[in-house]
Amino acid sequence: MLKLAVNEAIGQTLGHDITMIVPGTVKKRAFIKGHIIQPQDIAVLKNLGKEHIYVGEPDDTSVHEDQGALQLARMAAGPGTKFSVPSQGRVNLRAARDGLLKVQVEQLYRLNNIENVIFSTLHNNTSVVKDQMIGGTRIVPVAIDKHILEYAEGILNESVPMLSVKPYCPLWVGVITTGSEVNNGRIKDGFGKTIRLKIVPFGGRWMGQVIVPDEPELITATIRDFISEGADLVIVTGGMSVDADDATPCGIKASGAEVVFYGAPVLPGSQFMLAYQGRIPICGVPGGALFSRRTTLDILLPRIFAEDVITRKDIISLGHGGLCEECPVCRYPHCSFGKAGI
Repeated sequence: MLKLAVNEAIGQTLGHDITMIVPGTVKKRAFIKGHIIQPQDIAVLKNLGKEHIYVGEPDDTSVHEDQGALQLARMAAGPGTKFSVPSQGRVNLRAARDGLLKVQVEQLYRLNNIENVIFSTLHNNTSVVKDQMIGGTRIVPVAIDKHILEYAEGILNESVPMLSVKPYCPLWVGVITTGSEVNNGRIKDGFGKTIRLKIVPFGGRWMGQVIVPDEPELITATIRDFISEGADLVIVTGGMSVDADDATPCGIKASGAEVVFYGAPVLPGSQFMLAYQGRIPICGVPGGALFSRRTTLDILLPRIFAEDVITRKDIISLGHGGLCEECPVCRYPHCSFGKAGI
């Protein structure tokens, strides 16, 4: 494209969008790429701070910002995503369905290490809803060198799509509440209602709740019963601390499940346990989930309902961002809690 002084550009074709910004009021396109510059446009352009503009089209060695951003968005967009038409050199990506956002973070880092390429996303493993913005990309200059764009495209073409949204699966959920004080009626159960509310956003299906005393054998037998009856997820509540009467960890281990971790670097919710019976997750939820609005369970439920297999490495990474500030007005998930970024 050719750079011209504004006064010399009358009759020329504008090669890029020009934005008007009124601080705190409006940001919009004042001129659209392809506009033919008219005499009356000169004063407007100068009021926008433009003494020079680019006219014409990129040559054979470069690609216009709109086209470049569109190509990157198209290659980055995986299942469950969609992208907009270019506007002012930018293309937005949105969720095409409710689900769990997956970001190939290392791929994103490499892409943003390329000069003149920008790609921003929400955190990996963020729960999103249909039409929510999940990312955006743009080319910094008016046009980008073709070789640079091809290099960026090569990174995006190396593995699975950089952005995707996994749908939630309507898992059947069995809940076991432990505690002799609850079982004998001395204390009213509060976990049933709490767990029901937490699984609703993901389409969880309530299979039932069984209340058992603090006896490992009964906990083990009830876990096995739920799984044999078709449970896709078993949540065992209470009895997760180190008190002498707390039997839940022993009951989960004795069920034959493979324990991924017991004790997460998350506050509140550190005495959480995750185990797998085959591919069926079993969660040991400490009593703190009754009075803390968000705990380890809230961080992991979206991934569990998206049928991610959670590893010990995943849990270790939660220490970075695993501290809940316990704000007077809870903003979760629109805060740093649980945003490990892996």
